[in-house]
Amino acid sequence: MNWRNGCIGAAAVLLAACGSDEEPTANTSAPEADAEETTTAAAEPETWGFALEEIEGSVQYEYGAKFAELINEKTDGEVEVKLYTYGQLGGLTDIYDQVQSGAVQFAFGSGFLGGTVPESQLFSLNFVLTDNEKTNAEILNAPEFRKNEDLVASFRERDLQPLAIVPEGWQVWSANKEVRSPADLDGLALRTMDNRLLRETYSAYGADPTTMEYGELFSGMQLGQLDGNIQPVFAHQEMDFYKVQDYLIFANQAEFIATFMANSPWYDGLSQERKDVIEEVVTELVPYTHDVQTRLNTERLDIITENSDIKLVYLTPEERAAFRELSLPVRDVFSEMVGERGTRLMNALLEQVEKAEAGKAGAAKAEPAAEQPEAEAEEPAMDDAA
Repeated sequence: MNWRNGCIGAAAVLLAACGSDEEPTANTSAPEADAEETTTAAAEPETWGFALEEIEGSVQYEYGAKFAELINEKTDGEVEVKLYTYGQLGGLTDIYDQVQSGAVQFAFGSGFLGGTVPESQLFSLNFVLTDNEKTNAEILNAPEFRKNEDLVASFRERDLQPLAIVPEGWQVWSANKEVRSPADLDGLALRTMDNRLLRETYSAYGADPTTMEYGELFSGMQLGQLDGNIQPVFAHQEMDFYKVQDYLIFANQAEFIATFMANSPWYDGLSQERKDVIEEVVTELVPYTHDVQTRLNTERLDIITENSDIKLVYLTPEERAAFRELSLPVRDVFSEMVGERGTRLMNALLEQVEKAEAGKAGAAKAEPAAEQPEAEAEEPAMDDAA
């Protein structure tokens, strides 16, 4: 594994003082002083590093800040979590290298992680999850999926331990033309991450998938090198992408999903008490993060509409169905890429989605019809001003 320059800086930051090199000596004349020094050394907090793919103010940052707060609180101040926002430790591959090597203890990995953990590209498949974001967060973090042995094994083979799966909101298309059908995407140079599954998906829709570095997207769209982009709402706003596009198209085809992961050799060395604290915190963060991403994406969409004339397009169920039909063969591509284990994992997720949707349908059928109020003996007189 390549050791990148950023690892050296990260490791230096994370080193904690372990006390004096001098041998302890008996000092019967000042036992209080010895006790005070021992207490001070024991109180030195342990530091865990957490590398983010996003900047301050993002969903990942809000998650990381709350995680740090809860870990510190539940360990009575014995552990501090230090966040490294995107760029502090290098690019995305640098982040993944550093958590694999143990230079940092935690990191997020999203679409680009597919180059390290191919099975994680499952989260790039379109039209796999439900239409309800809260339900999706619950499905992905339920033990039946989050602790699925195929998911865990795919990460642990790369010295990673998956801890939580974090949806950050719907992936929204932007373009300089209205898109309501695959025909509208025909030939559009649409930026995708360097991810085979995404390229296959958008080729199936008729677009021309184009890879470009994240930092070059604004100028690429401004100069006409790109016709469109795919990002969650908060990213469209944070990076000003909306200023060089005319339409935002909501197809609800996929959410932007990141996996919260740890270095597995480090995680294995933790006490059961520490592991239990981490498990408790990531469980608490599922509803919290859903609320955070909902708030951030709503606020950012308000900023976009208030500061531009961009048009919002929401596809109808019938319009979405046309794209969904074209996306289904890409599941076979995923199976070819990841083999039997990845296919089992995909089927496990589809099964959990099917159960959730069946449960929702059953609940809707079982709900009694609302009682109608008794009719009044006389209709009230209507005011002319009403």
